[in-house]
Formats: sequence, C-alpha cells, structure tokens
Amino acid sequence: MKFRYAIVVIGLLLPVISCKEEPIPKPKAQMRLEYPAGKLATLETENFIFQYNQFANVESQDSKAITLTYPDMKGAIFLNYKKIDNNLGKLINDAKRLSYEHAVKADNIVEQPYVNPDEKIYGALFEVQGNAASQSQFFVTDSTEHFLTGAVYFATKPNYDSILPAAAYLQNDIRRIIESIKWKD
Repeated sequence: MKFRYAIVVIGLLLPVISCKEEPIPKPKAQMRLEYPAGKLATLETENFIFQYNQFANVESQDSKAITLTYPDMKGAIFLNYKKIDNNLGKLINDAKRLSYEHAVKADNIVEQPYVNPDEKIYGALFEVQGNAASQSQFFVTDSTEHFLTGAVYFATKPNYDSILPAAAYLQNDIRRIIESIKWKD
C-alpha cells in the first residue's frame, strides 16, 4: 500500500517539479509580402517627363490626370497636374491641407521637403502613419509654371499594419517619380 501511495505522490509531483519555465504559445504567423523591384519606364506628357515602375499600369484620362495602378496590391498613385497662374501659394496650401486632412485618423504625418535647384524641382512628401485613407501624398513644382500633386490610395479598408509593406513600396515609387521628374517648357 505504501508503494502505491509513493508512486501516486511521485506521479503528481513530477510534472510540477520538472517544469521550470512557463510554456509560451507560438505567435500567429504573419504573411511576408515581397514585391518585385520593378524595371523603370518613362512616361511623357505635354508638361513633364518622369520615370515610373513598370509593375504599375498607366491609366490616363488626359495629360493632367494620370493614375498608376498596382493590381496585385489593390493600390494606386493618383497624379494631378496644374499650370501655375499667379496662384502658387494657394496650390501649395491646398496640397498641404489635403495631406493634413488625414490627421484625424493618422497617428503621425511626417513632412519631408524636397529641393533640387538644378532641375527646378521643389516640393514635399507627406508620409501618413496610421489608419488614414491615404498613406503618402506629395507635391512638386518649379515655382513658376508647373505644379504636380500625387497621392497613394488602396482599394481596401485602411489598416496600417496590413498595408504597410505595400504603402512603403509605393512610397519608394513616389520618391522615384519626384527625383526623376523633368519639366517641359
């Protein structure tokens, strides 16, 4: 009887004594999203030329409204061109206002100025962090004739954690557009 009692006690105490660390559940797996590097193509309008990622489909309503769609990401970069007619201050204020309208849903908006005096390109890129409708917006100008704005939108509910890889990819494409733009006279 004592032998059975000892086996039961050892059987009950062994699991308690042998485990020194708390078991930690495995985290849920996250899907790793990778997008192709993309080859560059040149898009020319009557007012400007720029390089874009060939991964995008170009949809143009006219030379003033261009959409670069990324079907695999369900995203797009919308570009809108305007001639400056003694209204540069208003155009810049409107571009900034549109960017900061996302502040209601955004956690943070980072404004990155861009200046390239050799090519007469001045502007800013706005990185919107958080669950806002647009993750990136920008404007560029030569400050005398040309003004171009752009914005990234996704055809999905804005969930910053989920769209972050795609938003970062499109933000790099926006930087490529800004850095390669050349104005036509």
